[in-house]
Amino acid sequence: MNDKQGSNRGGSARSGGSRTNSNKSKPAMAKRAQGPKKAKINTKAAEVASDKVEKKPNQAPKRPKVKDEIRLNKYIANSGACSRRDADIYIQSGTVKVNGIPVTEMGYMVKPGDVVNFDGATLTPEKKVYILLNKPKNFTTALDEGQEYRNVLELVKGSTTAKIGAIGRMDKNTTGLLLFTNDTDMIRKFTLPTNKSSKIYQVSLDKNLKFEDLEKINKGLVLDGHRVFVEDVSYIEGESKSEIGLKLRSANVKVVRAIFESFSYDVLRIDRVAFAGLTKKNLPRGNWRLLTEQEIINLKNV
Repeated sequence: MNDKQGSNRGGSARSGGSRTNSNKSKPAMAKRAQGPKKAKINTKAAEVASDKVEKKPNQAPKRPKVKDEIRLNKYIANSGACSRRDADIYIQSGTVKVNGIPVTEMGYMVKPGDVVNFDGATLTPEKKVYILLNKPKNFTTALDEGQEYRNVLELVKGSTTAKIGAIGRMDKNTTGLLLFTNDTDMIRKFTLPTNKSSKIYQVSLDKNLKFEDLEKINKGLVLDGHRVFVEDVSYIEGESKSEIGLKLRSANVKVVRAIFESFSYDVLRIDRVAFAGLTKKNLPRGNWRLLTEQEIINLKNV
């Protein structure tokens, strides 16, 4: 009996031990399931570190931005005195004064009310103007095509006294929307190859455009080693298949003509019906209008 009792005690001890071991293993599994503890953020150390960054002895305090301030070289260019690049040269030479004090600092900001003197003359920057023309035939943006074709500036004569220029080029046979402005930044923006604003053209061909050629154009093509991305091309509803609608980002009308000539079509007419969200609505051929404030904001945000 003692042996049985001993064995019973031993068995009960072992079973009790196994139960104890099984009970101990459960928290161990729970520990493995838990993710690593997140390190506590030492807020005091972070505050001290940020104070150290803010209190660098060589760090100049940032000047608060003043509303409507403008870079000095841009102010000079806007006045029509010279280009921004040339303005930088004048600034470095010390011939530009702001409020009677010579300024040679590149990137100097002119504030409203400042008086800028350029090479002995006080400058007055022009107010920005934006004029939309529905161009007719036989007018060109070029200045060297002789007396046979007149310049498009004749069509917007009297619209402003500012010195304006056209955004992009149009030959004598191209009609439609043409934007004029004295905003050199906007002219540069819309003439860059990287500009992503859409233009829509109605193109008249000498013959019907084959469907397989239309599909090839829609996939894009390479002209003179440059990839041309076509957003959309389609037949114009209710017209013959020689009347084509073309949507792309290029403001260069020569690209439109080259696309169809590369497939052996002669382009008879090109009419730009939309430019960066602007349309010909209520603008008859040969007429112009000033852009609204909202249209100007939209163009700047393109």
